[in-house]
Amino acid sequence: MKILLIAVLFLYSATATALSEGDIAPSFSLPILGESQLIQLDEFQGKVVYLDFWASWCAPCRISLPQITALQAELGSDQFEVIAINLDEDPEKAIRFLKRFPVNYTVLTDPEGQVAEAYQLPGMPSSFIISRMGKISLAHTGFRQGDMTIIRDHIKGLLDQDG
Repeated sequence: MKILLIAVLFLYSATATALSEGDIAPSFSLPILGESQLIQLDEFQGKVVYLDFWASWCAPCRISLPQITALQAELGSDQFEVIAINLDEDPEKAIRFLKRFPVNYTVLTDPEGQVAEAYQLPGMPSSFIISRMGKISLAHTGFRQGDMTIIRDHIKGLLDQDG
């Protein structure tokens, strides 16, 4: 009985702290991949942000990155921004990956995984759509064909609603 109670308390505490829709997106400051310039999430306040966590070893990222690039090209404006956070421990692996799969948006590096930990990633890739008010409006894990349609429609809805 005691083991059951401990398991229930553990599960409850884990789910109680997990980020979910409606939560304020944790702030961060990370360097641009391959550079020393720091970027802060707060710099994008007032925009809808697609925050994407990825790594060079992540097979679904090879599907998602080109589609995210197309999304930035389609919706990119003063109202929308894609920010990617690479989680490779060796940033050179990410740089080599992006030579094969180039992107048109800001890529930051989090080799120690501190921001990934703050966002409590359930898997890879993981993405969060952040409203203009800084709240998580959609959390998404993994990436399969057809996912971008749902993501694009959600972002367009936010841009229409907030704009």
